Amino acid sequence: MEKTPQETFKAIKLRLSALATAAPSIIGQFGKLSHAASADGLISGRVKELTATAIAVSKGCDDCVAYHVQKAKQLGASKEELIEFIAVAIEMGGGPAVVYGAKALEYFEVA
Repeated sequence: MEKTPQETFKAIKLRLSALATAAPSIIGQFGKLSHAASADGLISGRVKELTATAIAVSKGCDDCVAYHVQKAKQLGASKEELIEFIAVAIEMGGGPAVVYGAKALEYFEVA
């Protein structure tokens, strides 16, 4: 049985927390990289999170889709912006990206 988006968000946090406890140095460094890469610069953090969502959709990473959709929405991304990024992901990722694009839209609705 597939998890609800809320269950997915909770499960992601639990898994990441467990990994951070098991490998604090590695996850701490990855966290610094993630923070630096997604920070506002010439391109806004919102657009960077939408880009990360599109990459996650095209790569087929469910947890990544959920995580980056939630972050993009927190940074003010609109549903219409997300749909445009999903369209680019589908162009690059084909049929599997359609499935993960639909998940991204579902996650946006509940994030």
